[in-house]
Amino acid sequence: MVSTSDFRKGLKVEFKGEPCEIVDFQHVKMGRSGAIVRTKLKSLKTGSVLEQTFRSGEKLESPQLQEKKMHYLYMQDGLYYFMDEETYEQIHLTDDQLGDAKKFLKENMIVIFLYYKGAPINVELPTFVELLVTKTDPAGFKGDTASGGGKPATLETGAVVKVPFHINEGDTIKVDTRTSEYIERVK
Repeated sequence: MVSTSDFRKGLKVEFKGEPCEIVDFQHVKMGRSGAIVRTKLKSLKTGSVLEQTFRSGEKLESPQLQEKKMHYLYMQDGLYYFMDEETYEQIHLTDDQLGDAKKFLKENMIVIFLYYKGAPINVELPTFVELLVTKTDPAGFKGDTASGGGKPATLETGAVVKVPFHINEGDTIKVDTRTSEYIERVK
């Protein structure tokens, strides 16, 4: 059981029979009545975010989640194949099940599968990935400044991110998978 006083960003709770992650929360003291906690909960199954208010001291169940390290193998016919590092069992997921994570999946990448009641519900990528820029406009055109601005770049996985003007095709860059933002060029 998790009390509202234990809430923090990233905490996983079970709400209405569904595993959720607390994205944001705020303790609010109401005049004469007791305090409340306003939260934003992200469903780990669907990815939808809902706002919910709890009374201070209210308790929620902790979901029975299991994490497994998986090895991304390849994609074929719209299915993404992963292998369990311990049992060598292979699992495949569809585009819909994978969601936005597929934008940064690279062969031989290690990911964390989140299981709920024996079924995979979420894939957690490493926070930062290094990917090759396969297509972008050339550097050195008018408006090429040292500060501000940027241009779109297509990466080897098909993802498009905004990069500084000095990045060229063939460069390897580090990208934050949570925000899809360019971090730095890798030497």
